[in-house]
Amino acid sequence: MSDLKDTLRTDLTAAIRARDEVRVATLRMVLTAVTNEEVAGDVARELSDEEVQAVLRREGKKRREAAHAFAEGGRTERAERERAELAVLEDYLPAQLDDEALAELVAAAIVQTGAQGPQGMGQVMKVAQAEVAGRADGGRVAAEVKRQLTSAG
Repeated sequence: MSDLKDTLRTDLTAAIRARDEVRVATLRMVLTAVTNEEVAGDVARELSDEEVQAVLRREGKKRREAAHAFAEGGRTERAERERAELAVLEDYLPAQLDDEALAELVAAAIVQTGAQGPQGMGQVMKVAQAEVAGRADGGRVAAEVKRQLTSAG
C-alpha cells in the first residue's frame, strides 16, 4: 500500500474519532476515488503515491470548480462546504507555488526550449508542467506561459 493512501486511512480513523464531519466525508470521498481508480481497467492494481496525488489533485480541482459555480449561483453555503473540502485535500498535496516562483519556473522553461511567441506555448508547457509537478494548477501555468510568451514576442 502506498504511504499516502495509508496516511489517508489513518487520518480518516482519527477524524471519525474526533467527529470532524467535513474531514470524514472528504477523506471517504478521496479513498473511494482512489479505490475506483485502482479497480478501473482490466486488472486491479495498487496505486503509487504519485497516482494517489493525481487523484487528490483531480478531486481538488472538482471542489474548486464546484465552489466557484455555487458562489456564482448564490448558494454560498454549498460553496463554503466545497472550499472546506478543498482545504482538507490541500493538506495532502505539495505546497502550491506562489506567482513569483511560477513566473521564474516558466521563464526558465522558455529559456530551455528557446521558444518565442505564442506558437511556442506547447513546447514550454511540456517542460513547465514537468517542473511544476502538481504544485500549480494547469490553468495558472498556461496563463503564465501565455503572458510571458506574448510579452516577449
